[in-house]
Amino acid sequence: MRSLMTRAALTGGITELALVGAHMVMYPLGTRAEQLRPDPRCRPGEQPPAVRALFAADPLAARVPVVLVHGLIDNHSIFAVMRRSLRRRGFTSVCSWNYSPLLADVARGAADLGRHLQRICEQTGYERVHVVGHSLGGLLARYHVQRQGGDQHVESLVTLGTPHQGSLLAHLLPTPLVRQLRPGSAVLRELAEPAPGVRTPLTAVYSDLDQVVVPTSAGRCDHPDLQARNVLVRGVGHMSLPFHRTVLDEVATTLAGRRQPHIHVAAPAAVA
Repeated sequence: MRSLMTRAALTGGITELALVGAHMVMYPLGTRAEQLRPDPRCRPGEQPPAVRALFAADPLAARVPVVLVHGLIDNHSIFAVMRRSLRRRGFTSVCSWNYSPLLADVARGAADLGRHLQRICEQTGYERVHVVGHSLGGLLARYHVQRQGGDQHVESLVTLGTPHQGSLLAHLLPTPLVRQLRPGSAVLRELAEPAPGVRTPLTAVYSDLDQVVVPTSAGRCDHPDLQARNVLVRGVGHMSLPFHRTVLDEVATTLAGRRQPHIHVAAPAAVA
């Protein structure tokens, strides 16, 4: 209780409530599927200095497609700010993917995601893509990468508030999909199995104020065979993660190839 009464926690809680309300208004706008529309105006040499600095080591990294995957009972409207932020930072091909609200199985959703990523590769001509997953979306992407050979076409994976180790709140809703999110479920045991040779680096962004992933440390990915990097942000609610300035900066720098795996990072909180 003492940790929940800090100024950062109170500010984060108020911000979370405000963003949940705003997201409820935007939700209907995200029900339609989004098409990938590369922006031909985004050329590395024509970008502001901050954007050119982000891709200084590899200017072509800006053109690798980025696919955003939402969480449970949600749609791509959750990425309204992140999509615009990534494009402003110089990423030329950013789109979101909506999976069925009737999805009942992690493996099936992961396979559907894999087919969508393959279509993106065929459409853009790139062999590999970046994936950013919020909550359940991160788990679908990780399952595809780790168990379905998805590391062949996923350049990097960033998860935001993903229950890599399950969530105790999943015991409150006995649906087939939510049962798979309980700690120790068959799906999570499968993901804990050895996974040698997986090439996709994974960055797990988790928060000490996450109200959905309980305990909050379950948002970490500590699989010994994965190139995993855990980033802790403080005072940020579960639904606030895709909107938060610190998280947006972390996602952009990670996708640009300026972060290394196997490092634990505690990121300072900031209000978006």
